[in-house]
Amino acid sequence: MRRREFIAFIAGAAAGLPLAALAQRQMPLVGFLNSASPDTYRFNADSFREGLAKAGFVEGRNVRIEERWARGDYGALPALAAELVAMGVAAIAATGDVASARAAQLASNTVPVVFTIGGDPVRHGLVESINRPGRHVTGILFNPNELGAKRVELLR
Repeated sequence: MRRREFIAFIAGAAAGLPLAALAQRQMPLVGFLNSASPDTYRFNADSFREGLAKAGFVEGRNVRIEERWARGDYGALPALAAELVAMGVAAIAATGDVASARAAQLASNTVPVVFTIGGDPVRHGLVESINRPGRHVTGILFNPNELGAKRVELLR
């Protein structure tokens, strides 16, 4: 490659860098927080990615995902959640248990948190009510007692 061709190549690459950086910055970053280990709960993260893909968000194409696993160390969850917030995540998926959801909830007052738990999120202080979660936290509830009561309410 001759000198002029080399300079033209470098100038073209340099001109393209800001556009590539801008495109990456515009791709939303989503945090995934779990109290367990990816060795045993990888299916949880895989299901999360699958759900995002069904909604049109494909990792690497139009969304980035950062995973944080506490590996059973519940004391590490607040730092892991704070790390995700510091990275500028658009939202945090706190999966696994109340501890993950609580850590994500406390890490920021503005970053939306979506949790999956089996307990009562009202009793655990995650939401104000099932009907109107309030604040920046909402989730998926796996509690048949709560759902049964809601079904009766809807039938009435």
